[in-house]
Amino acid sequence: MKPTLLFFLIYTLSQTTYSQTSLQELQLENGTYTVGFNHYTAIDSTRTYIPKSDINATTVHRPIPISIWYPSDVTIENEQSLAILNYMEVLKEEEEWEHLPNYFLLDWFYYKNTPENQKHLKEKTTAFKDITPAKGNFPVIIYAASFQASSIENFALCELLASHGYIVIASPSRGSTSKRFKKLELAIETQARDLEFLVKEAAKVSNTDMNHIGTMGFSFGGLSNVLLQMRNTNIKANMSLDGTIRYRPDVIKGSPFYDIKKATIPFMHLAQKEIPKIIMEEKNIPDSLNTHFTFYDELITNDAYKIRLHDLSHSYFSTLGVLFQERDPKQDKSDPEIMASYKIATSYSLHFFNAYLKNNATSLAFITNTPQANHISEQLITIDSKKAQTSTFSFYDFLEQVRQQRYQNIHTLYVQSKSKYPMMEIPEGVLNTLGLQLIFDPSRATEGIAVFKFALQLYPTSANLYDSLAEGYLYLGDIENAKKSFKESLVLNPENQNAITRLQELE
Repeated sequence: MKPTLLFFLIYTLSQTTYSQTSLQELQLENGTYTVGFNHYTAIDSTRTYIPKSDINATTVHRPIPISIWYPSDVTIENEQSLAILNYMEVLKEEEEWEHLPNYFLLDWFYYKNTPENQKHLKEKTTAFKDITPAKGNFPVIIYAASFQASSIENFALCELLASHGYIVIASPSRGSTSKRFKKLELAIETQARDLEFLVKEAAKVSNTDMNHIGTMGFSFGGLSNVLLQMRNTNIKANMSLDGTIRYRPDVIKGSPFYDIKKATIPFMHLAQKEIPKIIMEEKNIPDSLNTHFTFYDELITNDAYKIRLHDLSHSYFSTLGVLFQERDPKQDKSDPEIMASYKIATSYSLHFFNAYLKNNATSLAFITNTPQANHISEQLITIDSKKAQTSTFSFYDFLEQVRQQRYQNIHTLYVQSKSKYPMMEIPEGVLNTLGLQLIFDPSRATEGIAVFKFALQLYPTSANLYDSLAEGYLYLGDIENAKKSFKESLVLNPENQNAITRLQELE
């Protein structure tokens, strides 16, 4: 949906061209099942809510609009399928403007009222309303919508999954007491509780296999579904569509339920292309946003995958974004390239769930293959992955030992531990975060310096570690060492704007 200033780092605010796409041209490879769709509103009587239409601010029990896509064996003529307009009417209801005339739909809700977008409203989808579900039991996917977005924002992907034998259930992303968000930490908790409500709703559906549940979150939903997984052991796989867990792990770490050691299920993150330098500079976005992924680095007890799609900007991980979102000439690719990459994203999503919810060996091979083996150009995607560590000694255990000895002789302990546990790896991002936490604690600053010196023994070419160490020295008033470390950072990364600015100030 439309970005807010808070999340400009993963959205683009300056968009001036219009999309030239179509649902049919996406050419998603639907499965053998006909897709059914059902939408209704359930009530969570344990929480309260103030509807937008209530000018007297009267509280009611929390309404939770629910969209469900499901497999069906019914054969129906395509002419009877839902039009995109029908999905937009769901959006209208979830935005609490259900009586708004349809001719206001586009300008009223985020998207320009262009001839191209008007054509999209008439396009037919592959879903049919309220048809008979297929017999049997099907895995469940809980979909977490993006920032204040509708349950139907990714309807084409949800239809694809349903056609391959999944039941997909989604609700809108809305604030704790009203439609809009107020505090992000509270919004994550609120959405996580909504997702837990969806799990209970899914259990009421007769043909759900509640032993095989996955979760999928786009953007902000990629924070809430991590929280859902950490406190619900029945979730078996977690898919992140450029989830904000990569960009803002700090927001979720404040939750009392956050515990990285509980992130034990298979995880896949599909990331947008690198944000161009011109955008980074305009918005004062740190370089690390393109490179660092602390949550992924800290995962050790699960299979994990991170895939960057080089032709896809953040907005286009959703169906509505691909079809309706204005393009940004500073960074967006052409419409054919966007549609092709969205198709790749849906393909990896499907194979990920097939691999871990259906134990499909072919799909597991697909997500572990090189792009070339899957007939995908390496210019389109970059893949990194890691298997769950089987060692009983992790870097968490190592860092606990280091803490007990007050961060003295860290490298000696590391050599000893590495010889006994060769599988142990300590991510750079973990050491960087730990070092900064210690340095900015006046009583433990010297311990932070020790951590950074050790980190640079493991990662001697890290410009970011030198930059952080320099900030630590600067905080301690050690100007000479600060300047020396900033200069070392610039040798490794001459475009490090923070180091350039700091050195100018210090000189």
